[in-house]
Amino acid sequence: MEHKAGDKLFIDFTGKKLHIVDRETGELKELEVFVCILGSSQYTYVEACASQKLEDFIRCTENALWFYGGVPKALVPDNLKSAVTKSSRYEPKVNEVFADFAEHYETAVLPTRTYRPRDKAIVENAVKIIYTRVFAPLRNQVFHGMTDINIAIRELLEKHNAMPFRGREYSRRSLFMEIEKGELMPLPAKRYEVKRYAQATVHKNSHIYFGKDKHYYSVPYRHIGKQVKLVYTDNIVEIYHKHERFAVHTRDRKKYGYTTLADHMPSHHRFVSEWSSERFIDWAGNIGGHCKGYIIAILEKKQHPEQSYKSCLGVLHLAKKYGRERLENACKRASEYGAYNYNMVERILKKGWDQIDERMDGDMEMPEHNNIRGGKYYE
Repeated sequence: MEHKAGDKLFIDFTGKKLHIVDRETGELKELEVFVCILGSSQYTYVEACASQKLEDFIRCTENALWFYGGVPKALVPDNLKSAVTKSSRYEPKVNEVFADFAEHYETAVLPTRTYRPRDKAIVENAVKIIYTRVFAPLRNQVFHGMTDINIAIRELLEKHNAMPFRGREYSRRSLFMEIEKGELMPLPAKRYEVKRYAQATVHKNSHIYFGKDKHYYSVPYRHIGKQVKLVYTDNIVEIYHKHERFAVHTRDRKKYGYTTLADHMPSHHRFVSEWSSERFIDWAGNIGGHCKGYIIAILEKKQHPEQSYKSCLGVLHLAKKYGRERLENACKRASEYGAYNYNMVERILKKGWDQIDERMDGDMEMPEHNNIRGGKYYE
């Protein structure tokens, strides 16, 4: 088959594996070996990686593009699970993340047809050569890390690409520089960030819960109740509804924390975004040590910050009605009961239990009453 310069990059993994040795345990760890080859010049790229999983596959493909210094018009992977979610002779379904990767590099994905060996003959032939020119020289060497083995692979790869074709005066590298490099499309300004996807529902507080990080992100309040799609990378979280992006946040991995934009909140709820654990603890500290300890206990007890914030706010507002001194005593008594919630503190204040002298509790005598049975009743 004849190939146009700059047209296709053929991609596959070798059947055989390389390995590294753990320094401490001596355990062998197998590595997958990624191979790709440009159709016209047969300029080859090889890299050892941890697995054939999506992120490793994309990173190897991306490293190859930067190795070549340009982008071909199409990527031609074998029917790898990381590239193709459903194989088909006529219309294979490309993995959503890999398709997004290709879009970032403004190239197409053309998976090889199943049971059509001619579609991938060029890369399979390259794999056979790599067994001889890369695997064989490495078989008696010991490597303890992936970086070390890839440095050794790169040195052998340079020799392979610089070696003249059999019976010819030119090499893969010279052919690449002469006819193919100039036909490749330019690389983008930035490398690709692997994207993942999740679903969520917009809660009544104008936030979605991102389960992977156990973190909350705000969305415009008009979307309350809607099912939304999350697209996230290592650095950002984007929120979509029916292909419209209406929120983007810097990713925050603080468990049960909130990332809130004031513009997303209804005007009467915007003050919520200013709540924080530190604010409530400082507020309680101005009332007294028992109150501060009680608020800290509430914050630690509740799973979700919003739950604890409402309880804290309710407890602290009781100082307006009953005064700081009574609230301090009520928090002390509620702590002794081991009950950490607004209702208990309010009940203690309403009943006046905060004003009972603890020393008198044990000395209080029961008043005489006709309905009270004496000890003889049980004899």
